[in-house]
Amino acid sequence: MATYEEIYGKRVKDFDSDPTLDSSYEGQVWYNSATGTLRSVVSFASWASGPPVSTQRLNGSASGIQTAAVYAGGNAPPYSTATEEYDGTGFSNGGSMNDNRDPYSGFGTLTDTVTAGGYDGSNKAESETYNGTSWSEGNNLNTARRGNQGFGTSGDAGVCCGGFESSASTATEEYNGTSWTTVNAMPAARYSGCAVGSQTSGIQVGGDPGSLTTSFEYDGTNWSSGGAIPAGKSFLMLGGANQDAVIAFGGETSPGALSTTSDNYDGTTWTGGTAMTTGHKNISCGGWGTKTATLAAFGQDNSSRLGTTQEYNISVNTITAAAWASGGALPSASMRNGAGAGTQTAGLIAGGYAGAATTEAYLYDGSTWTATTDLPQAREGNVGCGTQTAGFSIGGRYPPSSASAVTNIFGGSSWTSAPSLPAATSAMGAFGTTSAAVAAGGSTSFGPANSVTTSYEYNGSSWTAGNSLSTSRNNATGFGIQTAGAIANGYSPGSSSYLSATEEYDGTNYSTGGAMAVASSSARSSGSSQTDAILFSGRSASNNGEQTTFGYDGTAWSTRPSLANNHYQQALSGTASTTTFICGGGPKGSGSPDNVTNTEEFTVSTETVTAKTLTTS
Repeated sequence: MATYEEIYGKRVKDFDSDPTLDSSYEGQVWYNSATGTLRSVVSFASWASGPPVSTQRLNGSASGIQTAAVYAGGNAPPYSTATEEYDGTGFSNGGSMNDNRDPYSGFGTLTDTVTAGGYDGSNKAESETYNGTSWSEGNNLNTARRGNQGFGTSGDAGVCCGGFESSASTATEEYNGTSWTTVNAMPAARYSGCAVGSQTSGIQVGGDPGSLTTSFEYDGTNWSSGGAIPAGKSFLMLGGANQDAVIAFGGETSPGALSTTSDNYDGTTWTGGTAMTTGHKNISCGGWGTKTATLAAFGQDNSSRLGTTQEYNISVNTITAAAWASGGALPSASMRNGAGAGTQTAGLIAGGYAGAATTEAYLYDGSTWTATTDLPQAREGNVGCGTQTAGFSIGGRYPPSSASAVTNIFGGSSWTSAPSLPAATSAMGAFGTTSAAVAAGGSTSFGPANSVTTSYEYNGSSWTAGNSLSTSRNNATGFGIQTAGAIANGYSPGSSSYLSATEEYDGTNYSTGGAMAVASSSARSSGSSQTDAILFSGRSASNNGEQTTFGYDGTAWSTRPSLANNHYQQALSGTASTTTFICGGGPKGSGSPDNVTNTEEFTVSTETVTAKTLTTS
């Protein structure tokens, strides 16, 4: 009989406690002498929540892998040209398509994607290609149709099959990077199924008419019958790089019967897998990822389009999704639009507004707020940066409505006066430390009709004027350090519009950065780096309080998990993008004047290797 070492190349080890685990322990068996158990690290399948999409749509085109995916077009409604890219952390906006339509097939990679067919009131034959930045028109399909399925791991070698013409279709066409060629037809007509794999090892599964159980495999020339899926489905989703390793999930088993099941295929037989957290259907006419790493996003349940994302992984890691969670409540509801500084476990807020400006200041230890020395003057619209023991309160407004040039520094227990701003200004954006800070934009008079482009630098002893922002704005937010920071979003009274623009600062000049998907003012941000920050909440044209969160990588903004509460002008943001928090603010929603006392804390996704006890059962 072969030994464990001969089979797996590893000996059974003897420990008096479990070792510190990492992925290298996968397949390793050890005896824990303290507990008398055999232990190992084994892979397991799980679905975990991911960040939301920017625009809720269904019946678009999906292609790529879990960490480099693209979703294009679909129906919002109406028909959409929007493209969103996914990097495994969040969704960001890509280039817009030339034609708006749904449902249609897609295949390829993030930087080499093809879409074809669709519907915009009539069946379409158009195809387009995406290079990761922009879309260009390709040659048309030979047969116009919708509800068709596509597969291919490259934009130069793909297949479009099935669909709906005036009835279900068997048509199959291959794409060589330039043109479409009609090839052998599918054995049976179907539409609204899904397909994945390569041009020479592809599989089509399920679909209509009648929520089919059948699958068909394609070898680059001929179609043949594959294994029957346990329950017939239409509007399902697949992941897989070839026809011998596929996962099928979601969809509906009959009209209105939403499915959460997943099934795995080994090239011969389908077996039941781990169920999704919630059911999805009408996600796309294409596939993402592989059998061991895929995702479900966009689409709908039985009543509405979905903005949620679920990620599927077979891994040794237990994945805890990024999320906002409740923290300690503020003692006072008067902290709307005050200054904040510090971190999630060592925070500071000062000033704010609840019918009148306040002098109140509080410290946060990660669970509880405690009162500290008040600001020397009541103010709101002041902004902060720095740490709990070296934090700024910059400018603002004081009773009854005058802008202020006063700046104060908190040393951990008391406030000291710092040199004043060159001009009285409130509602600025700020970033940096008390020895190297930037404050920019804002309003020099009371009311929404004023904003400026001015930018000031602080060197530890004085404020000096620097080069101006490109766009005047008030109620903006800032993140980063003095030589690598950014001012984002805000409100421009001149154009009466909320802003999505980001301006990056290199210590001398501002330059254009990435634009956010949601234009807002009075948002808050956190990040000690220009290339790693998050922005959250705010007020937009459609909402008095946004719940959205976005991350910034120095080039583009992408989605992150949403806040639990919808309010704006929170009083605090932290200095880290991975663990930050907000507190206070208001209104809670449209038409509500109430300030709030809640605190929300943000933590990024984590992965932990977990040991399992081996048993004979």
